[in-house]
Amino acid sequence: MTLTALTRRAALVLAGTALSALSIGQPAAAQTFPDRAITLVVPFAAGGSTDVVGRVVAQKMADILGQQVVVENVAGAGGNLGADRVARAEADGYTILMGTVATHALNPLILKQKPYDPEKDFSPVSLLVIVPNVLVVNPKLEVNSVAELIELLKKDPDKYSYASSGNGTPLHLSGELFNSMAGVKMQHVPYKGAGPALNDLLGNQISIMFDNLPSSSSHIKGGTLKALGVTTKERASSFPDVPTVAETVPGYETYTWNALFAPAGTPPEVVAKLNEAANAALKDPAVADRMKDFSATIVGSTPEELGKHVTAELAKWSPVVKAANIQMD
Repeated sequence: MTLTALTRRAALVLAGTALSALSIGQPAAAQTFPDRAITLVVPFAAGGSTDVVGRVVAQKMADILGQQVVVENVAGAGGNLGADRVARAEADGYTILMGTVATHALNPLILKQKPYDPEKDFSPVSLLVIVPNVLVVNPKLEVNSVAELIELLKKDPDKYSYASSGNGTPLHLSGELFNSMAGVKMQHVPYKGAGPALNDLLGNQISIMFDNLPSSSSHIKGGTLKALGVTTKERASSFPDVPTVAETVPGYETYTWNALFAPAGTPPEVVAKLNEAANAALKDPAVADRMKDFSATIVGSTPEELGKHVTAELAKWSPVVKAANIQMD
């Protein structure tokens, strides 16, 4: 073969390589994703409902993706520390967040100093589950329905208070939304977590509380707490005889939700792979059974649907936060 022919052949090979690189571009990186372990940041302590959801989903996603999905609990500041860490992480899909209504709706509205923007600083992946809240009372409070509670509160508006797991938490805001929509005025008593609040509710130091349904379920079943209503649009499958609050207060709806987010700028192809794995994990029968154990409703979504969900949640809670004048440093 002549030098000219060799040169021409080499040029063709190089041109072909260059064209392949150009045509593949970013999708080529996505095709190899993931080639190492993924870190799933849970922005709360181990043992809570968000942690449980994270670990169940992470294990199944690992099976689907063929790489470990390691759960790392980064608790503090109502979920802000973990969320901020992911917002600042490299946008390659290897560090993702188990976000909640707190990290992506309430904290950004309540905090004076906002460490991140819930919409601009994240790439939505998938809405995973919804966990109902529940309105519970001590059995010594002589009411058996939401309607009877409202009647009691209107009859003596300055007498009753409700407990929550802390200022600015979803449970606090559930009470404020109830006050607004039901036309009542319960005083809020914040506790340092749902556990201490429940203890005082069980001891009748306080008589009313909004709680996560999984947290109160054993007490409801045992008769040590009385469930007046779940806060989702539909009744919880685990407590079909407990009505919704909305059956008495039309339009009332609150819940805790869990969703996956990646840092803003994560390649769409990587987001798509994470989304596909997350939604496939939710369809696994073992995952479905585990979620049902603690009254979580499986949702699943596209990234676009999760983005719209976050926007809607911010719009929903903004007037509640303003009306209650809730601001935290």
